[in-house]
Amino acid sequence: MLMAKGGLDGHDRGLRVVARILRDAGCEVVYAGLRQSPETIAAMSAQEDVDVVGVSMHNGAHLTLAPAVVGALRDAGLDTPVVIGGIVPPDDVPVLLRAGVAAVLGPGASNEEVVETVRRAVPSTA
Repeated sequence: MLMAKGGLDGHDRGLRVVARILRDAGCEVVYAGLRQSPETIAAMSAQEDVDVVGVSMHNGAHLTLAPAVVGALRDAGLDTPVVIGGIVPPDDVPVLLRAGVAAVLGPGASNEEVVETVRRAVPSTA
């Protein structure tokens, strides 16, 4: 899994906590860090051959950045699912899902919910 902060959002504490939760659950996590563009996230996803991309959003740009990440992945020829976490108003969740986001996790999601959501997003290899 690749985890990144998109845009100019500089708050990464939650992203680091979720990375630790996923590592403790046995997931391999690549931390891309802060201020990544959708194109950079797509390029890193291709380079690392990840199964899921996680993007943390706390700056209110989720309706712009999340679809841009999905689009950049598709433009790069990748079908990698995108899971968004952070401050996302409930009314925006259906919009993000229609834009191709696989799942949205909000504040207060339990460790189990985070792990299960990410595992459900991984395409089946069967």
